[in-house]
Amino acid sequence: MNNKNKVYFYLLLVLIVALIVFFPKIKPLLWNGDSEGPEVLPSGPRALNVNALVIKPERLVEQINSSGTLIPEEEVDLAFETSGKLVNFNFVEGTRVNRGQLLAKINDRPLQAQLLKLQAQKKLAEEREFRQRTLLSRDAISQESYDQIATEIQTIEADIMLVEARIAETELRAPFDGVIGLRYVSEGAFVNVSTQIARLIQINPLKIEFSVPERYSGEINPGFPIRFSLEGFPEPFEAIVYAVDPKVNIRTRNIVVRARYDNPDPRVKPGRFVSIELELSEVNDALSIPSEALIPEMDGDKVFVYRSGQAESVEVQTGLRTEDQIQITSGLQPGDTLVTTGILQLRHGMPLTIDNLL
Repeated sequence: MNNKNKVYFYLLLVLIVALIVFFPKIKPLLWNGDSEGPEVLPSGPRALNVNALVIKPERLVEQINSSGTLIPEEEVDLAFETSGKLVNFNFVEGTRVNRGQLLAKINDRPLQAQLLKLQAQKKLAEEREFRQRTLLSRDAISQESYDQIATEIQTIEADIMLVEARIAETELRAPFDGVIGLRYVSEGAFVNVSTQIARLIQINPLKIEFSVPERYSGEINPGFPIRFSLEGFPEPFEAIVYAVDPKVNIRTRNIVVRARYDNPDPRVKPGRFVSIELELSEVNDALSIPSEALIPEMDGDKVFVYRSGQAESVEVQTGLRTEDQIQITSGLQPGDTLVTTGILQLRHGMPLTIDNLL
């Protein structure tokens, strides 16, 4: 490239740089207000699209949910009080039995024989006692001789009572009304006190055992109503709390509660999982807002409301809380328009456009 071409190249480069630097400044001079040309738009903050909610009084209920288990009113593993050969069953598995009903029997023939022997001895002793008493009334024998036969009768009666108690131990009877489960042994088996024969369960009424956080321990007392639901049943059930554990579990920080349910339906069986609802406090005319609309800060809580087309921050005081609602005790009035979306982007005085007003 010769010197003349180099000069043209540098002049062209300078001209391009000058146009880039000075064109924005001379652009307004090229078009006046009366001539056609591009319009210069004023700059400013852009309105934020949000959803809002008109606040109005409504009923607010503090509700907690828990889970629990249905347990029998009474439950016992049936076993004999003595050992021996199992000779008879008097129940059908899975059926209802009544209190005192004979369920099973151990061989008691040796005890029955011993009982007959003692009864015969007692009869003979009573005849002797009658003769001795007659002789004593005539001063034919001493008082000591009569006392010996009277003591002998008392001893035989005590032995009879002992044998009868041992015979009773060979009988397995239902301790309460209920449904007897599956049996674990067969007739002819040798059983002892540790052999489980069957399980007896009382299913009407039923108990519901569940836990609640320790902060609710003072609000749930005997007589407190609850609702629970079971899978496969469309309608919830109602029960009444009858006992509260006096001690908080130190591992879970929960307190165990038991309720009782009168169970007329045999399909509701113990051992099933239940979902429980408890309604604690209730406010009829509460000003409540969605939980996500509340902004907690170091100096207090606040919300944003829509006023005159702008966002306005308002300090509020809270009260009752539920899973998705918070009661506002001061700071808001019925009819205020609460901003419910775009909370993190909002600033005081920011222009707003409401897309959806509930």
